[in-house]
Amino acid sequence: MLLGMGQHFRMEYMLRQFVIGHVFRVLLFLHGGPMNTPVNLMSILGKFGTDDKCRTALEQLRWPKKITCPKCDSPKISRVYERGTFDCDNCRYQFSVTSGTMLHDTHLPLTVWFYVTYVICESKKGVSANQIKRMFGISYKTAWYLCHRIRAAMLEVAPEKLDGTVEIDETYVGGKARRWRPRSDKAVVIGIRQRNGDLRLIRAKDAKSATVREIIKANVSGHVEVIMTDESAIYPWALKNLPHGGHKTINHTREYAHGDVHTNTVESAFSLLKRGIVGTWHKVSAKHLPAYLDEMVFRFNNRRNQFLFRDTLIKLILSPNLEYKNLTAKVQDAA
Repeated sequence: MLLGMGQHFRMEYMLRQFVIGHVFRVLLFLHGGPMNTPVNLMSILGKFGTDDKCRTALEQLRWPKKITCPKCDSPKISRVYERGTFDCDNCRYQFSVTSGTMLHDTHLPLTVWFYVTYVICESKKGVSANQIKRMFGISYKTAWYLCHRIRAAMLEVAPEKLDGTVEIDETYVGGKARRWRPRSDKAVVIGIRQRNGDLRLIRAKDAKSATVREIIKANVSGHVEVIMTDESAIYPWALKNLPHGGHKTINHTREYAHGDVHTNTVESAFSLLKRGIVGTWHKVSAKHLPAYLDEMVFRFNNRRNQFLFRDTLIKLILSPNLEYKNLTAKVQDAA
């Protein structure tokens, strides 16, 4: 039931994020000011040490050319310096740089948003809400909500499909292995990774061939050269439409690799994910597991991106606010 509610909310949020993904790609070419150079922790502390500096940086990211009204798109704007807001001379709408964004109505200083965003971007295995609580002197509830909002902004909607040489494998997340615990109690995660390319981690409802087939169809290009898997029984039917030689398998009971036939690339991503769950987050619920997968995938796919911090801030100001009541909604509140 919780999983069904999570998928319902996730689909609703993904619809709102669809257009945002295209706007994000446009803004990447329009960034300016203090955000056009790579940063480290010391430069973050120096450049964005006050709320005014953070607000200025957000303005440059949100309106790289000219400030316009988010309601009527008019450029006729008056600045209210005392309150850090703007007044539209055309429709009289009052707004700020955080209006309608993931930072909307936040009670936290913008400096905390900037610092926590940087920490999450640079933490290879993620960072826990308890760690954020200790580092920044805020409550656990505030830290948990803050991390989830940053995580929600990292969601990639309609990414390009993978092609070339692709590896696919499945893993199971949740709980300790016990003889009396059925595998169905664990969450199924399907991993798809293009060699020398991007990663996808998808929370699946089960590990049946039909489910895996749909996931592959949604994430792998029809022009893929070859797909590598292990000899699990779920893959022959899921990949039955591939041309001869398009599906290669490795028998893990005998060897880990046979020449270039292996799934070690996607399994290394699984290892990173499980180190994050075991060593950093410690416990991840089935309801919120897709959000943690999105964070791990976004950071992994941008691991060579020198402007990851800037790009994450752009996604924060493009994404609609994630309300706490929606994030913590129970099954009966899902509708």
